[in-house]
Amino acid sequence: MSMLMQSFERPYHGADRPARVSEARKAQLKRVALGALTVLTMGSVLTALIALRTAIYVWHLHA
Repeated sequence: MSMLMQSFERPYHGADRPARVSEARKAQLKRVALGALTVLTMGSVLTALIALRTAIYVWHLHA
């Protein structure tokens, strides 16, 4: 038997039971996800404002 195929013949018992996540952990993950979404949104707004300011500057430069 090959060393590479040896672990595939044994059954994996970890996949039989569903993953259990506590309510406190769910709440923590929600807070982290909401914080990440807030940071990404703020970054997008900041990027749009910089692009708008640059476009106005270039427009006045050529006028």
